[in-house]
Amino acid sequence: MNRHGGEKAGGGGVERPREGARALAREAERGLSAHPFRPHPLLKGGHAQTLAAWAWPGRVRAEETRADEKRLFEVEPGVRILARCRWHGDRAARLTVVLIHGLGGSADAPYVVGAARLAHRAGANVIRLNQRNCGGTEHLTPTLYHSGMSGDLAAVVSELGARDGLTRVLVAGFSMGGNLALKMAGEMGDDAPSSLLGVCAVSPALDLAATVTRLEKPSNYAYERTFAQGLRRLVVRKKALYPALYDTRALARARTVRGFDELYTAPHGGFEGASDYYERASAIRGAGRIKVPTLIIHAQDDPLVPFAPLRRPEVLDNPHITLAAPPHGGHVAFVSASKAERFWAEGRLAWFLDLLSA
Repeated sequence: MNRHGGEKAGGGGVERPREGARALAREAERGLSAHPFRPHPLLKGGHAQTLAAWAWPGRVRAEETRADEKRLFEVEPGVRILARCRWHGDRAARLTVVLIHGLGGSADAPYVVGAARLAHRAGANVIRLNQRNCGGTEHLTPTLYHSGMSGDLAAVVSELGARDGLTRVLVAGFSMGGNLALKMAGEMGDDAPSSLLGVCAVSPALDLAATVTRLEKPSNYAYERTFAQGLRRLVVRKKALYPALYDTRALARARTVRGFDELYTAPHGGFEGASDYYERASAIRGAGRIKVPTLIIHAQDDPLVPFAPLRRPEVLDNPHITLAAPPHGGHVAFVSASKAERFWAEGRLAWFLDLLSA
């Protein structure tokens, strides 16, 4: 295991603002070394891993989530987001995991539900959070959503402490949600609330410009087409709800994610353009200021989000960040050869919360 993202990457440290930080970092390194990712023998390529994770039969059963409590969090005046909560009877005594999905996903995404299942079995309360407009919630906010809305996560963490009396919270994000979680932690820096025990980010798009450039590769045409199509459809739905706020005439020109961000995300989000949005909303800018224990899981063969930004000193030189960077795993996939732990990243998240609870 080392700090530089090689085959045995996963080192680094996790540190609390008191004694014991180095011991926690060493324990994180030992834990990841003891359970390295071994890809399914038929799924060693990044694209194969990524697609298989979405199509895996029986990964999520609908009945798993039917009893989950619905809850609305007001993150700004007039802006609410919908969560699905699964509590233990003694919720205040438990660690609580807040899970946040990626672009085009929702609280019901297979990787979110799978992670929730393992975290709850491990003894944690679980909150599956929809980003703005996701999971059929377009009516709850007049805005769009984007990768810079880390304040929404901070508002949820704050409410859980003030209203629910929860004193131990872990925020875990996937892809775009990983960027949000890391961005939030970096913005909090030394002022992170004592209730925020840590952050986990799986395949985080922490450098948006690099991610969008990667999406534009010919080999990623199908992915980008799907993302852009979903974003255009969102604007059509928003137009029906808030006709004075949305102009759909430019949609025909928003054929790519970058084009959509230039025409819609940036002007609606208060950015000067797509480039300004990518710069200001990328978590890499504040990664060096993260001061809570943080686990980043990122495959080096991720076809959608490049690994190179994780080699930057903001990540490698931060003693609070532990990096697990197996050579294979795809994007938010990590389909393992082990039947006992088929989705390795979800298992590492459950392990990380156990480590923080110790």
